[in-house]
Amino acid sequence: MDGPHGLAVEARDFGLRGPRGWVFRGVRVDAEPGSLIAVEGPSGSGRTCLLLALTGRMRPTDGTAVVGGLRLPRQMSALRRASALAHVPGVTDLEPALTVAEHLRERALLQRRFGDSVRGLLLPRAERAAKGRLLTDAALAAAGLDLETLPKGPRTAVRDMERTEALRLSIALALIGRPRLLGVDDTDLKLSAAERGEVWSLLASIAASGTTVVAVCSEAPADAVTLSTGPDTETDGDTETDGPGTDDTADDNATKEDADALAEAGRA
Repeated sequence: MDGPHGLAVEARDFGLRGPRGWVFRGVRVDAEPGSLIAVEGPSGSGRTCLLLALTGRMRPTDGTAVVGGLRLPRQMSALRRASALAHVPGVTDLEPALTVAEHLRERALLQRRFGDSVRGLLLPRAERAAKGRLLTDAALAAAGLDLETLPKGPRTAVRDMERTEALRLSIALALIGRPRLLGVDDTDLKLSAAERGEVWSLLASIAASGTTVVAVCSEAPADAVTLSTGPDTETDGDTETDGPGTDDTADDNATKEDADALAEAGRA
């Protein structure tokens, strides 16, 4: 099965201002289709909001952005159909009690019900099921998740998986829909240096196959297109609040805006 053609990502002075001030601002990027884009910054610096904005799930308020020819925010809904999210707390959480097989089965059913074209929905049931198995197998292979290496194979519950295994499962579930843009949050949260290297190699391989990848992290690899939301960027600039601000206040505002963004993304 041929891989999808990734989306180019272009932004100029891209920003999001919420009720509590700027969440991120002044973002500039020009990335080719199939790029690995790292959104780098400390927790609470607006990283997740930027990820959601670039995947059409959070409405920007400043600047311009064009993703795969789709202008934001006017064509957000079209971008959502061409993109997918993985490992975003509060949006794509895995159910700890469910098994890997159950998660994959549920995702395949959703894909057949909502992701297929009208022509695909008219296929005989057996042919649709076979197509679903092919998509699932391809997504697992792309995510590097070998079910036979898990403690109980496909019957392994999420709560019994290692952190990197759960991340791979979340990515595989997102890839079943063959998105042209994949957004991954918290890629290096609580991972060792070796595990971080493993995850970045995985994301680079997904990008090399054609899917543009946008990944949130605390430290970007050298070979990624890097967007920073750290304190040295405009993201932490003047929030235009009523009183004198502090770094702690700015971080607290960004964290609250992240929570608002996750709620909106869940509804989207």
